[in-house]
Amino acid sequence: MGSPFPSDLIAAGSADRVAWVFTSRGVRNIWVADAPDFRARQVTSYTQDDGLPIVSLRITPDGRTVVYGRGSEVNEQNEVANPASVAGAPKQQVWALELEGNKQPRLLGDLGCPEEGCEDIQISPDGKQAVWVAKKPRELWIAPVSAEKPARKLLDIRGECASPKWSPDGKQLAFVSSRKDHSFVVVYDLAANSVRYLSPSADKDSMPRWSGDGKRIAFVRAPGTLLKRPLIPVEPVPWSLWVAEVSSGNARQIWRSGNAEADSLPELTEDVSLNYAADERVVFASERDGRNHLYSISSQGGEPTLLTPGNYDVEHVALSTDKKSIIYSSNQFTTDPKDEDRRHLWRASVTGGAPQQLTRGETMEWSPVETPQAHQVLCLGSTATSPAMPYRVIATGREMIASSALPADFPSRELVVPEQVIFKSEDGLTIHGQLFVPPNRGAGRAPALIFTHGGPIRQMMLGFHYMYYYHNAYAENQYLASLGYVVLSVNYRLGIMYGRAFREAPNSGWRGSAEYKDVLAGARYLQSLSYLDPKKIGLWGGSYGGLLTALGLARNSELFPAGVDFHGVHDWSVFLPTWEDNAAKAPDYDAALKLAFASSPNASIDKWRSPVLLIHGDDDRNVPFSQTTDLAQRLRKQGVEYEELIFPDEIHDLLLWKDWVRAYGATADFFDRKLKSQAQPAAR
Repeated sequence: MGSPFPSDLIAAGSADRVAWVFTSRGVRNIWVADAPDFRARQVTSYTQDDGLPIVSLRITPDGRTVVYGRGSEVNEQNEVANPASVAGAPKQQVWALELEGNKQPRLLGDLGCPEEGCEDIQISPDGKQAVWVAKKPRELWIAPVSAEKPARKLLDIRGECASPKWSPDGKQLAFVSSRKDHSFVVVYDLAANSVRYLSPSADKDSMPRWSGDGKRIAFVRAPGTLLKRPLIPVEPVPWSLWVAEVSSGNARQIWRSGNAEADSLPELTEDVSLNYAADERVVFASERDGRNHLYSISSQGGEPTLLTPGNYDVEHVALSTDKKSIIYSSNQFTTDPKDEDRRHLWRASVTGGAPQQLTRGETMEWSPVETPQAHQVLCLGSTATSPAMPYRVIATGREMIASSALPADFPSRELVVPEQVIFKSEDGLTIHGQLFVPPNRGAGRAPALIFTHGGPIRQMMLGFHYMYYYHNAYAENQYLASLGYVVLSVNYRLGIMYGRAFREAPNSGWRGSAEYKDVLAGARYLQSLSYLDPKKIGLWGGSYGGLLTALGLARNSELFPAGVDFHGVHDWSVFLPTWEDNAAKAPDYDAALKLAFASSPNASIDKWRSPVLLIHGDDDRNVPFSQTTDLAQRLRKQGVEYEELIFPDEIHDLLLWKDWVRAYGATADFFDRKLKSQAQPAAR
């Protein structure tokens, strides 16, 4: 975990410069690189593991200035996370930095994003103004990038603002105004200080996209909130694409989905996939054939063109600089089936035709960008034994552009290459996993561990992950393998990249926890390996993986003798009242509460016997700390052995690198004490 983790790769609009964030041992800094050689250099000088993330990195079109947020989102008490216990409450703020001349960052204003991931800074086309979503309720604020004037609230409007998008001429802003049960796309004219609603309705409009000439806006329309809707049945979310004339505000529907479940709005990727491309083509994602694919359609309507045909899913998407093609990552495989558990980059014309593969082999690539002049594609990537780094794509593959940042002592040669394993769950569903086998297992039967990811809309892969949380988890699985554990990372149902039916499997989550069958199938797979001790299979995971760890310990302590539960969910029924407006008035509310509790670890607490290590930050904004507080009391009452590692003022995705290291060291120590004694001899 000593390597820097890259994120937020971006390219300037009119200059061949890219920028990204490196998080190195908890110290977060911005780096840039320029064509033609893309020699990387650090441009900020933060030095502390201080728990202040860099978010929403942006670069002006001329590449001369970066704008970014610093600090975590706020919690319900309007507090920025302070896990380092610094004197004085930290703030989440917007900063700008000139990239030449050894300048210092200048403060533009407060950000104070009220929920995870809502940070969204947008720079005007001339690079002079920055707009962002701030505070609670979410408002639009604006400031000059020069910081010559203080930030100010842009306008007063009902509802909560989101998704600001500058018009190509920089004179107008499109944004979403959410009114809870419905939402509008709004255009704000800065000079006239006026707003125009685009074909307002009782539905939920979102994701505005400007045409190249600034005369039209494409957006998505989905149904508004239906009150007293039954909670247990999974209802389809049909949706449509609309194009509005900005001058009049009138919009027309250019495409509508069907009404089947597979026709539902693909919320996982639609926001990044939706693009107003060249030649008046609108690019969007749909899962109507069961896989997440890209399509394009004329802004006048008609039949959409499938751009990415095949039995795979598309994830990271970027519009090329000339807007004539889409660059994307997918798990498509042509010759190597293992690519189903990797990512490679492809390019597809927005008018159709066979996609072009840009990267291949035993590597992984994601987050593509393209420079405007040299049309150079850059990305982030990794392998099974080398951590994530920035790369430029070349004819023969890829070339690292920041090799000096990689520690010289990074132990690539000591890491194992995980095996792709495929097995069947109890109900016949095909499950993928990655098996980490220690190179020197010794003479005895090895203990084993099952790792379950969070999300659950994630996929663990055959290499270092593209998300910081799972990049760290992959490193921990490698570390556990180095200690002699055979580790199986299970891609259980509800995860991504195996089709919509897999991700939206019936009777899963709070509606029956069918995904737990896949954890049991992983245990049966491990028990079939002759070099393992079938009585020493532990569980570990975070968030949704913590939930599955707790389910295993509660329901099958005889199978799982120990577990480490990172900030897991333990009682689904607690969340049910907040998931839908007026959920308590749903006709099946009582039945839903009963089902949600029955699908939770707490429902089986009377059978829990195995020791567990509970790890949680008490300022968690994703899974309330009360989930661990409540479980600890129940375990104590049951007389179950449990240990705790509690991080005051930490959030869900631990902000301090030292806390990650401490948590993962405690995980290894716990399993060593609970699983490594009295190992059985290996089978002959």
